[in-house]
Formats: sequence, C-alpha cells, structure tokens
Amino acid sequence: MHYSQNEKMEIIRLVEQSDLGVIRTLRQLKVNKTTFYKWYNGYQQHGYDGLARRSGNRKEVWNKINLADRDKVVEIALERPELSSRELAWHIIDKYSYYISESSVYRILKLNGLITTPSFRIMSASDSFQDKTTSVNQMWQTDFTYFKIVGWGWYYLSTILDDYSRFIVNWKLCATMKAEDVKQTLDEALLVAQTHAPPKLLSDNGSCYLSIELAEYLNDRNMKHVRGRPLHPQTQGKIERYHRSMKNVVKLDNYYSPGQLESKMKQFVQYYNYERYHESINNLTPSEVYYGTGERKLRHREKIKQQTLIERKKQNQINYLN
Repeated sequence: MHYSQNEKMEIIRLVEQSDLGVIRTLRQLKVNKTTFYKWYNGYQQHGYDGLARRSGNRKEVWNKINLADRDKVVEIALERPELSSRELAWHIIDKYSYYISESSVYRILKLNGLITTPSFRIMSASDSFQDKTTSVNQMWQTDFTYFKIVGWGWYYLSTILDDYSRFIVNWKLCATMKAEDVKQTLDEALLVAQTHAPPKLLSDNGSCYLSIELAEYLNDRNMKHVRGRPLHPQTQGKIERYHRSMKNVVKLDNYYSPGQLESKMKQFVQYYNYERYHESINNLTPSEVYYGTGERKLRHREKIKQQTLIERKKQNQINYLN
C-alpha cells in the first residue's frame, strides 16, 4: 500500500502522540516497523519533504533560497528560540511577508545545528473527538487542573475551551473544584461569547460535573452536557493538550500567592489565544478562527507565497545566466 506525504506525516504524529508505545501503535495501524522508521529517518533529515515519493533526481533549482535569506532565517530563529520550525515558517510569512516552507526552515535550522534529533513523545490524550464540530461555540470542552502555591496549598484552574477554534473562552482560578466553580466559569464564558444558541458542554466524570446542581444549571440554559467515557481522557483531548502546553510554561516558576499565578496565566492565555500558531487549524491562532479573521489571513498568505516564488524564480534565473 502506498501512502501520501500527508498520510505518512499523520502516522508519524499518531505514533509520537500515542501512549501505547511505538511497536504496539504501529501494530494497530498495520504499518510495518521498518517502513515506518524509513519514513521517520527521511523526516528527521529533510522534514516534510523527506516523506515524498522520489520520482527521480530532478532538482527544483528555480526555487532555491539564496544565502542572505537563509541567514535571515537563522537570525530570526535565534531571536525567537521558543518557536518550532513550523511556527517559525508562519511567523516569517506573517511578519516579514516572505514565503518559506516549513520543510525549508527545518532544513536550514538543521544544517546550522539549531534542531536536535526529535524523540518520541508520550502523550496522555489524543486530539480528537468522534463528533467533529463545524463552527465556533458549537461545543465547549471544560476541565480542572491543579497547581500548588507555596504557603497556600492547592488551587484549581477551571477552563472553558472552544472545541472548533481551541480558543480559551474563559478561565478561573478556584480554591475548590465544586459545581459552583464550574457555574461561575460558565457564566463568565457565556458573557464573553454572547452566543445565539447555547453550546454543548463536554467534560469528564468528575464529581462537580456529575452533580445535580450543575445539571439544573445547564438545563435552565438549554445546554446539552456530554461526558467522556470513564477512565478515557482522550475524549477531552484538546483541553488535555492545552493543559500540557500551558503547564510546560507556567509550571517553570514557583508561585507564592494566587495573584502571582493569575498574572502568569493571563500572560499565557493571551499568548495562546492571540499569538500561538496551531497546526490543526491551518497554522492560525485560536483567536483568528474564533473571531472569523482567519480566512482573510490565509488568502493573504497565499498571495505572499505566489509573489515570493515569482521573485525567487526570477532571481535564480538571473544567477543561472550569470
């Protein structure tokens, strides 16, 4: 069976994100281990381009990136070390109006020693739900996670995440994990969203989400409540992934008061909603999808891409003739 570049990339991501381990995951996907590692080695060396089927030795010299632009990519990467090669490519397109593919950025950074060999990541939850949403405010995912504040004990973060856009609609730092905390978080989220129709709510089976108090609250607002299968956190995959990304940043520091933690959370949510490129939503930010400005940006990016390729082709033709 022949797989496309996209299919190979998706299989690599599934393996990286699986909590079953490499061999068991490949067995379930019915992909040969040797074949997979051949793909993966190609991906490590050449990025996304390394997953393409080779039809010959033809080289697209017309699209070669000149030395000055390659040096500029390295310069920007050193200025923004927190960005992955994928995020850096879209950052360059949006900020510098210059198109460069993710795979080209990957190769440039790899050649300059700015990318180490990736290792397989073990994740606690997938990023999928069987009922796909088709618009914003159609379904919200909600969950609690916890932080220990020095001298104060445990505090709990209640979050509302829009399933379609990944936008954090609201969050609240709480001293408890009760139905009242969920209700307050939802009240504020509904004020922010101003939805015409009430969104569906997806949660796990924590006691606060199973309470009669919350059921009555949701019934009064005509909100349908969907709960994940017990002991199966994959159902809330998007908010689980958000928690992981958030904790990788926020938990780097110690906090000595709830106010300190709230201040850090405000900074991170601002970054996550308005600056962080999300691969699964066409490398837009959650806010661009949530507020409907993303399509305009995608059209602008396509225009930049075509202009860049035309200029790059002209320059390479001049260099070839000289």
